[in-house]
This record gives sequence, structure tokens and C-alpha cells, in this order.
Amino acid sequence: MAKVKVGNKYIGDGQPVYIIAEIGINHNGSLEIAKKIIDGAIAAGCNAVKFQKRTPELCVPKDQWNIERDTPWGRITYLEYRHKVELSFEDYLEIDRYCYEKGIEWFASPWDEEAVHFLEQFNPHIYKAASASLTDFTMLEAIKKTGKPIMISTGMSTLEELDGALDFMGDYPILIAQSTSTYPCKLEELNLNVIKSYKEKYPHIPIGYSGHETGLAPSLAAVVLGATFIERHITLDRAMWGTDQAASVEVQGMSRLVKDIRDIEKSLGDGIKKVYDSELGSIKKLRRIKSEPV
Repeated sequence: MAKVKVGNKYIGDGQPVYIIAEIGINHNGSLEIAKKIIDGAIAAGCNAVKFQKRTPELCVPKDQWNIERDTPWGRITYLEYRHKVELSFEDYLEIDRYCYEKGIEWFASPWDEEAVHFLEQFNPHIYKAASASLTDFTMLEAIKKTGKPIMISTGMSTLEELDGALDFMGDYPILIAQSTSTYPCKLEELNLNVIKSYKEKYPHIPIGYSGHETGLAPSLAAVVLGATFIERHITLDRAMWGTDQAASVEVQGMSRLVKDIRDIEKSLGDGIKKVYDSELGSIKKLRRIKSEPV
């Protein structure tokens, strides 16, 4: 069965669904907000929280640097805005300490090779390559050199591009997430059956789902289809300022999602039809004919 060890847990077939609360940049550059969201993810029962780390000068195309936009910090350039929503080294030190103390895993999606080097200072147990990074072989190489497992999201990507990334990574611990990179995403574009297709095509790789839809039903359906991990954006308030807030789940919704996933896991069973002891009374009371067919 396909599984990958992350820290002291395995993610994959035969394991409990690994549930990731994607904080991303929903903290809006505030350590205080980040810690409140971490608390919410813990209360909901998530296994991990995830951030995004960028080096703005490397991630923002130069023709976008000086374009101005309205932000909570006033009208500033796009490059200035990207710096505003980045957490500092000291912030991540506190996040690392806080998550360790609270007993929850944290990791991040680096968007460039410098971000990988930055995150390595905190020794995360896994990295995530965002959908936009699936074709960024320089960044993938930087992750590969760490030896840490990599979770690859496949939004905005063709099957050929995914195979190219897998060929590049070679014999390396990999997890794949079906995803559609629209925020929020239309239900008819989620294409959850790709989860089944991935499981058939890559039987040695754990397959999961990274959702950007509104509501919880598709993420629950992904579990039924065999997703071994689920990632959803989390926020304190979907009305907060920020590009990902509308495609996020508030803490109460995340609690419902985790509970429903655990209920689904219990209810799926092993696929072997049987008569349970709890049914024996019903047989005695309700079944009129108990003989074998003639």
C-alpha cells in the first residue's frame, strides 16, 4: 500500500486521513492572527497547519513590482504588499515553538529556492509544492536536496506536466493532491474522480485532495473516493481581507469537516459483507423465513 512517513506518522493507504489546515497567507502578516488560527486548527482536530513562504523579489515578476493596489496598509506597490504579508524569521521561530508546545505539525509551501533554505532552518518534516510550482524544477531541486517528503498539488497542470515533475524527482518520497486552482472553485470544475484516476495510475504514491471550494461536501466525497490526506484553507473569518479568504473554511466549519471525516472512516468498513452480532436480535424478531432456498 502507498504510504509515506512524515515525522512520526504515516500518510497513505490504511492510515487515518491526514487533515491539513492551510493557513497560507490568511494571517495577513500578523503573528497574532497566525497563532489564533493555529489554535482553531488544534481545536478542530487537524493533524497539521501549513503556511506559504515566498521571497518576493524572486516570486513577483518585475513588471508587477511597482503596480499599486489598495491594501489594509494603504495604497502601496505590489512588491511592498508581498513583503507585508510575509512572516519574519522571528515569527517563524515563535510558530515553531508554539506548534511544538501545542503538539501540532507545521510545514509550508516554499515558492522559490531561497524560501526552501529559509524553512530548512526550522527542520520541517515535509514540504509542499504549490500547484504554481509544479514546473519549477529549480525549486523542486532545492526541496529534493533536503531529503524531506514532498506533497505536490496538481492544479493548473496537465498530466504530462505532473509526469515531468515525477520523473524529475525520481525515487523520492512523494504525495500527490488533486486540486483546481480557482479561488473559490466551481463544483463542476473540482473533478474529484481524478483521485481515482491518480490512484490507478500511481498505485505506489499516496493520493489526496487540496480543495478550494465553498462548503464541505466535496472534501468529504474525496475521502470516500480514497483521498489519504485532505487540505483546506482555514481562516478566522471569511470576510477578512485577503485573496484566499473566500475559499477558506472558518474554525467551526473545520471542526465539522474533521468530525465528518472521522465518521466516514469508521463507517466505510473493510468491504467484506457480514452479519453483525447487533443484527441477531433483528433476525430473530423480523425474519419470518430462515431456511435455505429449495
